[in-house]
Amino acid sequence: MTDSDPQRAWEIAEDSRVCFYGWNGNQVPMSPIVRKDEGAIYFLADVDSEKVTDIQGQSVVQLTFSNESANDYLFVAGNAQVSNDRAKIKELWTPFAKAFWDSEDDPDIRLITVSPNHAEFWDGPGTIAATAKMLYASVTGNKPDMGDNRKTGM
Repeated sequence: MTDSDPQRAWEIAEDSRVCFYGWNGNQVPMSPIVRKDEGAIYFLADVDSEKVTDIQGQSVVQLTFSNESANDYLFVAGNAQVSNDRAKIKELWTPFAKAFWDSEDDPDIRLITVSPNHAEFWDGPGTIAATAKMLYASVTGNKPDMGDNRKTGM
C-alpha cells in the first residue's frame, strides 16, 4: 500500500456513475454520490426498500465499482446507516433522482450513508494500452503488465 492508494480508490469511486450496492447477500445497482471530503458515499433510497429496511443501526455493506473503458475496478467495504436527514437529501438531490421521486421533498426518500473502511482495487491500463500489451505478450511469450491490484484503507 502506498500513500496515494486511498486517493486512487476515491478517484475510481468518483468516476463511476453506477455501482453495485451489496448487503446480506443481495446486490443492486445504485447511483453513488461520492464525497471524499466527507469520507462518505451516499445513496438515495426508498423508505420501503430492502436495502433500507435491512439496515439495523450500522450494517456492513459492500460496494463494487467498474469502469471498463479505463480498466479500473474497485471494491469497498464499509458501514451503512440510514437517516431521514431532509437537508442532506435536498443537498444531494440530482435530476436523475426525479426518475424515482417527484421531488426532494418526497417523504419516502431515505439517505444511506456509507463510511468506507477498506478497499481493494485494480488499477489497469486503458483499453487500447491493454490490448497492445496483450498482443505484444502473445507475440513475445511474455506475460503482460496489466496493472496493479492493491488493498487500502479509505
